[in-house]
Amino acid sequence: MSIPNHKKNACDAAAKGAAIAWRALSAVALLVGIIAIIEPALAAPVELHGAGSTFVAPLLKAWIDRFDMVQEGTSIKYDVVGSGEGVARFKAGTVDFGASDTVIPVVEAEKVQRGVVQVPSTAGMIVLAYNLPGVKGQLRLPQDVYVDIFLGKIRSWRDARIVAANPGLKLPSTDIAVIVRQDSSGTTYAFTDHLSAASKSWSNGGPGVGMLVDWPHVSMQVRGNEGVASRIKISEGSIGYVEYGFALRLGLPMAVLQNKDGQFVAPTPQSGAAGLAASSAGVGLDALDESTTKPSGPKSYPIVTYSWLLLYRSYTAEQTQSLTSFVDYVLDDGQSYAPYSGYLALPPSVVQLGKAALAKVQ
Repeated sequence: MSIPNHKKNACDAAAKGAAIAWRALSAVALLVGIIAIIEPALAAPVELHGAGSTFVAPLLKAWIDRFDMVQEGTSIKYDVVGSGEGVARFKAGTVDFGASDTVIPVVEAEKVQRGVVQVPSTAGMIVLAYNLPGVKGQLRLPQDVYVDIFLGKIRSWRDARIVAANPGLKLPSTDIAVIVRQDSSGTTYAFTDHLSAASKSWSNGGPGVGMLVDWPHVSMQVRGNEGVASRIKISEGSIGYVEYGFALRLGLPMAVLQNKDGQFVAPTPQSGAAGLAASSAGVGLDALDESTTKPSGPKSYPIVTYSWLLLYRSYTAEQTQSLTSFVDYVLDDGQSYAPYSGYLALPPSVVQLGKAALAKVQ
């Protein structure tokens, strides 16, 4: 029996409707699948905010830029405020990590609720840069002489002890303009720690060791390593302490300093590495910061220091993944960039100490 035309048309219409509905559902399902695949890539990046050291700032910013190129999904911001302020913000919990040129003492670290993990990130030299127009040749400074310059006991470039150490230089009879850091600084801590180890005059009754000290006789106080280097550049007769890379970038002359073995050594990547290797040999992480105060060895530059990343022991899962990946990059590939920015790559043994410390972050 044949189906009436009107019923056949109704059946065809129903079939077409079902087919359309099926295709629509399939399209929706496909779209949901595509969204599920691409959604992680479109998710907001994990944001990490750090603050601290001016000493390490140029290298740290280079690391952040290069890390951003090799790993997506992480956004890192770093505020260059000085080690003292960086440590303060880290302790207050207002940043995700800090950077300092000295470690947080154990007693203070124990007060941080989320715990503290301190990882060495790089190292560098603190140099005495100066501005003496017309002086040809490198200025040589014995340890007792540069200590007394910063104690305010030597105030003229024609002082007998400076002249005796530099018989071939025609030194001016002008006053010495000493330039120091105004802000709380890890560079100041490392420098004064060295002066204290080098001279009883500094350690016994002198200004002492700290991120901020009461300098007995200075001409100018400015903020940051960049500020010190810039002020020396424009101030004739000046001398100041600054990280090697900042002095190098501005083309400042740097004094040749007497080391622990009595040798006069210029700041170079080789002499800095020698000082670092001599001071870190066989030293554990807890003693690493103190080991650099007065390195031995005839070829060792006398003022070297580590720079540290300050991490918490606990983060969210996403932050832990991003932050540990970044710091692991710093300890591996990141070390190869250090010499190009005026820093010293970490010795292999120190890299391993850093990785062991990083493993404690959860």
